[in-house]
Amino acid sequence: MYARVLGETPVGLNGAGVIVEVDIERGLPAFEIVGLPDMAIRESRERVRTALKNSGFPFPQNRITVNLAPANLRKDGSGLDLPIAIGILVSLGVLPQDKVRDKVFVGELSLEGAIREVNGVLPMVLDARRQHMPKVFIPQGNGEEGRLVDDIAIYTPVHLKQLVAHLLRPCLEPLQHKELELSEPERAEIDFADVHGQKVVKRALEIAAAGGHNILLTGSPGSGKTMLARRLPTILPPMTKEEALEVTKIYSIAGLLNNKSNLMNRRPFRSPHHTITLSALIGGGTVPVPGEVTLSHNGVLFLDEFPEFSKAALEVLRQPLEDHAVTISRVQGSYVFPASFLLCCAQNPCGLCSHLGNI
Repeated sequence: MYARVLGETPVGLNGAGVIVEVDIERGLPAFEIVGLPDMAIRESRERVRTALKNSGFPFPQNRITVNLAPANLRKDGSGLDLPIAIGILVSLGVLPQDKVRDKVFVGELSLEGAIREVNGVLPMVLDARRQHMPKVFIPQGNGEEGRLVDDIAIYTPVHLKQLVAHLLRPCLEPLQHKELELSEPERAEIDFADVHGQKVVKRALEIAAAGGHNILLTGSPGSGKTMLARRLPTILPPMTKEEALEVTKIYSIAGLLNNKSNLMNRRPFRSPHHTITLSALIGGGTVPVPGEVTLSHNGVLFLDEFPEFSKAALEVLRQPLEDHAVTISRVQGSYVFPASFLLCCAQNPCGLCSHLGNI
């Protein structure tokens, strides 16, 4: 029997709709997944099989074919576990096809059937809304970022059995939409106002923050370069709603969102070590993921011990500084990551003793 279920997969910094087609037919027991799945999705065969059995549902001893359409789009991550399991249940007749129509499912399955959180839920929910889907089912651990999106019903089942029970007879309430909270606290943990003295460098940092200029701090060890740089984001203007949503999408894809507060309402500050690789700095990998220049988008990128960075690392910063974006090309396509940041560098006046001018 044929079944059709909707899912989502992250592509770059956005989500893309995936049609999960399941067909069960007579034949020797087999479980095949086609449609450019990555290794995590190939391994979902064992997770889905065990999760269904441990949740009390039957698992067919027939030939199962799962197609992930469109076939030319590479699918990544474990977020397709849930729609594959739902598709098998529909194909078995446990769930009617009309009960899953116009619903999007995202989530990883544990061996006992619990629905685990995944990366990139916010851009995937935004894509589902763009496609005018009325309902999305996501893991409970991703509920905070999911309910940042309005005009769509967000459900967060904790277990496969609970989800199936809801589809047969609605028993879950959708999450209430959460407005973006952009208000800054009265006093941040670290604040530019904490710095006493240092009038010249404070004035230079204020000018850099006001005009969006890059800045280089030179001084002997212990003179306060790093301390001042870490406080630079506190004098930048508060982020707009669009900026906060864009930064939150980036951190959602990278898996760096804080579970307690899934909104990036403060400008990011990134300080990579001088031994960082090129792909970690600008982004890369077989499936490109954001690098430090993208993680510092709308914020500050701080390069401490500036002369210690390799020449190649400094050269790759040329395009992001000029274009405010990074383009990464792979066989399956090109990915464009935003990279509009304020570059702050710090160095010692002498590469040997670090005390030039202080002796």
